[in-house]
Amino acid sequence: MGCFLFFSSFLCFVLLISGCFSSSIDHHLCSPTEASALLQFKQPFEITSEYSCHFRGQASFPKTKSWNESRDCCTWDGVTCDMLNGHVIGLDLSCSLLKGTIHPKSSLFQLLYLQTLNLAYNNFSTSSIPHNIGRLTNLRNLNLSYSYFDGKIPTEISLLSNLVSLDLSPPYKYGLQLDQRTFEAMLHNLTNLEVLSLSFVNISSPIPVNISSSLRYMDLEYTNLRGVLTENFFLMPNLERLKLGFNALLKGVLPKIHPSSTLLELDISYTGISGELPDSIGTLSSLNILYFRGCEFSGHIPDSIGNLTQIRELILSDNRFTGHIPSTISKLKHLTHLVLESNSFSGEIPDVFSNLQELRYLHLYSNSFIGSFPSTILNLIHLQYLDLSSNSLSGSLPSNASMFPKLTELDLSYNSLNGTIPSWVLSLPLLTSLSLQNNQFSGLADELKNNPTLEYLFLSNNQLSSSFPQSLANLTNLFTLDISSNNITGDAGINITFPSLEKVFLSSCELRDFPHFLRNVNTLQVLDISNNKIRGQIPNWFSSMRWNSLQFLNLSHNSLTGHLPQFHYYSLKYLDLKFNFLRGSLPLSICNMNSLSLLDLSHNNFSGSVPHCFGSMVELSVLDFRRNNFTGSLPPFCAQTDSLKTIVLNGNLLKGPVPVSLLNCVGLEVLDLGNNAINDIFPAWLGTLQELQVLILKFNLFHGPISTCQTEFCYPKLRIFDLSRNEFSGSLPAKAFGNFKAMIKLDGEDTREIKYMEPYENFSYTSYENSVRLVIKGHDTELERISTIMTTIDLSSNHFEGVIPKTLKDLSSLWLLNLSHNNLIGHIPMELGQLNMLEALDLSWNRLTGKIPQGLTRMNFLTVLNLSQNHLVGPIPHGPQFNTFENGSYGGNLDLCGPPLSKQCGTSDSSHVPQPLESEEDEDESYFFSGFTWESVVLGYSFGLVAGTVVWSLIFKYRKPKWFVEFFEGIFPKKMRRSKKRRPRQRT
Repeated sequence: MGCFLFFSSFLCFVLLISGCFSSSIDHHLCSPTEASALLQFKQPFEITSEYSCHFRGQASFPKTKSWNESRDCCTWDGVTCDMLNGHVIGLDLSCSLLKGTIHPKSSLFQLLYLQTLNLAYNNFSTSSIPHNIGRLTNLRNLNLSYSYFDGKIPTEISLLSNLVSLDLSPPYKYGLQLDQRTFEAMLHNLTNLEVLSLSFVNISSPIPVNISSSLRYMDLEYTNLRGVLTENFFLMPNLERLKLGFNALLKGVLPKIHPSSTLLELDISYTGISGELPDSIGTLSSLNILYFRGCEFSGHIPDSIGNLTQIRELILSDNRFTGHIPSTISKLKHLTHLVLESNSFSGEIPDVFSNLQELRYLHLYSNSFIGSFPSTILNLIHLQYLDLSSNSLSGSLPSNASMFPKLTELDLSYNSLNGTIPSWVLSLPLLTSLSLQNNQFSGLADELKNNPTLEYLFLSNNQLSSSFPQSLANLTNLFTLDISSNNITGDAGINITFPSLEKVFLSSCELRDFPHFLRNVNTLQVLDISNNKIRGQIPNWFSSMRWNSLQFLNLSHNSLTGHLPQFHYYSLKYLDLKFNFLRGSLPLSICNMNSLSLLDLSHNNFSGSVPHCFGSMVELSVLDFRRNNFTGSLPPFCAQTDSLKTIVLNGNLLKGPVPVSLLNCVGLEVLDLGNNAINDIFPAWLGTLQELQVLILKFNLFHGPISTCQTEFCYPKLRIFDLSRNEFSGSLPAKAFGNFKAMIKLDGEDTREIKYMEPYENFSYTSYENSVRLVIKGHDTELERISTIMTTIDLSSNHFEGVIPKTLKDLSSLWLLNLSHNNLIGHIPMELGQLNMLEALDLSWNRLTGKIPQGLTRMNFLTVLNLSQNHLVGPIPHGPQFNTFENGSYGGNLDLCGPPLSKQCGTSDSSHVPQPLESEEDEDESYFFSGFTWESVVLGYSFGLVAGTVVWSLIFKYRKPKWFVEFFEGIFPKKMRRSKKRRPRQRT
């Protein structure tokens, strides 16, 4: 009994002591020193929602808000303690919305017992990874990924020998760097490392040779690794996932792969690895994921691919594989993703899909498959995405089918499929997007089931005919409808309602009226009915529609007439009305479209002045009013904005000076004011516009000398410079030519590679291409796109005097040079022979003297040469290009000799006197650019001689009759009878 009482008392004492000790632990578990270090670490950061984990499918919340001295630090969010001694061993602040700087001597590095540190998905963009991280020698897991650290990864990380998991991946191509020595030390020293993720770290190192055998996961994507992939990577005994993709400098062939029962994922996408896929690929019996997209593999896929019986995702797209799809793929019963797009597979799509009942994604587009739609695909009940586009499939689709219960996207576009589109295709229960464009379908099923899921329907470029398909009315949830480039004639007033329709494309059909069904659409954002046969005025119902969300409207290339109505589309960004017959002044409502970024009214009959409000539209980038009848002065462009990139007013009746407000258009690339009546001196100040590439002032009333701008860098990007058919005088602007840096070929630059000016793009489905009209090789030519190698100087038909400056030789990328119809004197500079990219040279109708320099024969691309109507003498040089030019290139130079002229050198003809240049009063504008040859001149001269004789006889007989004088005074009024008479004006 006594023993029992003693034992009971002892047990109570032990429980009492344990309870007190446990209570003590509960209240004093966290080390005060470490709690203070955590609070100091927290202090400099602010909480911001700017960076979060939502896109990763994880929740973000400010964990440090729970940190305060009234609570034990081991209960703080993100903090883990050792329950025996109270030390902080884990700190997980991932997705904590932190923003700020981690100081190199941060109190964080006083937590010497830390085993796990996770700071992922925050914003430490002003920080480098501190060297003091090497003090945390107990770290086993370190995750600093996607936290915007910058600079070099410190060598001290390679000393953390206990690390098991290391993830330093920055955001896409952010500035984190790892030098080769630290990288190699990391792989050598961290012998316990199992997980290594350095994707997007700039390593710029040869691919490592010595790799820790403990690694299970290795991600080195986007690291600029270089060298040859070796067998070492496939000899790591524990490796499960290897990701080396997006390293273009990794070369060589795929090495022989040793059998592996551990490797689950292999990704070498977008590397330079080439050659054939080895049979040994089939030895990776445990592989779940194989990504070889965007490499340079060629040849056939080996039959051994069928041995990968555990594989779920097989991605071999964007390579050069040829031949047929191997039948052994039918063994891959667990396959969910099969992506073989963008290769050169041929033949019919084989019957290999019956066993692939887990398949979700099947992408075979952009190959050379032929034959009909593969029937075995119809039985894939789990298929969600099917893309067979851009092949050569033909025939009709199965007429009766009840399949694809889970298909959401079907793309059969860019094939040769024909017949009627069966109803089941548009009635799949979960289908959201159907792309059948660019085929030969001739009809649509008359009866379609109601489909509330289909949102995107693309039927363009087929052979659909007759009226708008009434059956589409059952597609009640359509967002996008594209039936452009078909033979649709109209909707015959049918009553269709699309309550959600946002984008309608009906261009290049046979429409003769505005589609009636648009009356029932209130949600439009995009409407394109361009290139149809719509005639007459824009109807009142159309202009009065309250499409508050409409951003894009294209009515171009129709036959619209009348005035432009008062639109109420105040959200409009893109308005294209070109190539119609609209007339009258622009309505004031156009000034209320403050969101307009492109306005194209070209090729109409608009008149009146250009509204001044265009100078205040803050979003306007492109203004194209060419070929209209606008009058008055130019508006003050860029008066309150600098957004304009393209201004084209060519072919109007505008006058006055060039507005100085253009100086504010700092992003201006194209300025075309040609074919107007603008009266001004040369606006040299335009040279300060650093982005200006095209300047066309031709056929106006500009006068005076060409002065240069006073800034250091003038016209640095100018490539097209056209001042032709004006009244400019003085000498040629030698100093200005030296500023045309874009016409100078830079070392290593390929000036023969044809690229084009970047099109204006504000929508994914359309763009505006800058275009100009130039005299090219004697022909008036419309350039629908402006290539970046089209470098042109045209100063023809002015009053320039003096010599041709030798500085032109520096413009070595120049393609076209036209100095014709001026008063230039002196010799042709031999230095022009250095313009070895020149294709057309026109120096005709000047007063040039001396011989044709032999150096011009060095111009290997010269295809058009016109030196006619000068005072050149001596033999015509011989050369590869010169031997191709005919008589017309030299006509009117009576002292030239040798082929192709009939006059032989060494003979003289003392009977002729050097001809005077034809006076400017008698020049006809069309003659300047017609390229007339000397035969044409002789013929015209003969006719004029006969006509002149008759007229002279009449004058002599009737003594200057009154009718004769009045007749010619009517043709040449006093205003035009000056020392130089204006030439006939014409719009080009």
